[in-house]
Amino acid sequence: MHYYIRTNIVFKQEVKELIMADLALTLAFSLVMIGGIGSLAYSLGAFLYFIPISFIAVSLSFILHEMMHKFTAEKYGAIAAFRTSPYGLAITLLSSFFGFLFGIPGATIIYTNSFTRREDGIVSIAGPLTNFAIFLFSLIIGLLFFPHFLSTILLTFSTNNVYKLSFIQNTLNMILFISIVVAFFNMLPIFPLDGSKILGWSKPIYFATLLATFIFFILVIPIISFIIWLFFMLLIAYIFSTFYRGLF
Repeated sequence: MHYYIRTNIVFKQEVKELIMADLALTLAFSLVMIGGIGSLAYSLGAFLYFIPISFIAVSLSFILHEMMHKFTAEKYGAIAAFRTSPYGLAITLLSSFFGFLFGIPGATIIYTNSFTRREDGIVSIAGPLTNFAIFLFSLIIGLLFFPHFLSTILLTFSTNNVYKLSFIQNTLNMILFISIVVAFFNMLPIFPLDGSKILGWSKPIYFATLLATFIFFILVIPIISFIIWLFFMLLIAYIFSTFYRGLF
């Protein structure tokens, strides 16, 4: 989230930019799932298969995260809107061409100069908590309807094994993964990410939320992969923190 004092927000433009960010992330995740654009020639079928799965997962995990920031900020009297970043969209798509993802297509902009530290923290934590709810709902559905659900999650992320699972199970696995990645990335205590504002508001709430994020992440990602993802997301967060002022 970013904070400004301005009020010229057009709802249709916000919807348009949300759709642009959603589609960019959908395409980017689908490309990453097959190893980048270089694999497209011989993995076109898998790429097309992942597009609707990625679209559902991104729409739930990313858009609802941003909208909860918006609605919570408006509850406290601020004006809020999602805005894409041309540079961020380009980075998101270009990175996916090479089989990895710097997913920074945009952010919810908060127009206010009167937030208290508590209000700032509550607005910030609304996004990760939304991801927790999406994660838990998907996890419960998976455990109820699919045997050995947790042990088969990683099959979705192997183009050789993905078809061993049903479309619905692959979708649930992708929702679990993207929702907790979005939550974990945003919980990093690096400005301007949510974690920095939550930490500034309440250290106990920050560390309790971060611990929950760790636990959920390890449920779907092996510990070695988790460590790799941690360093990867720290790198993304550092780049985002360094250049975010020029992204909007």
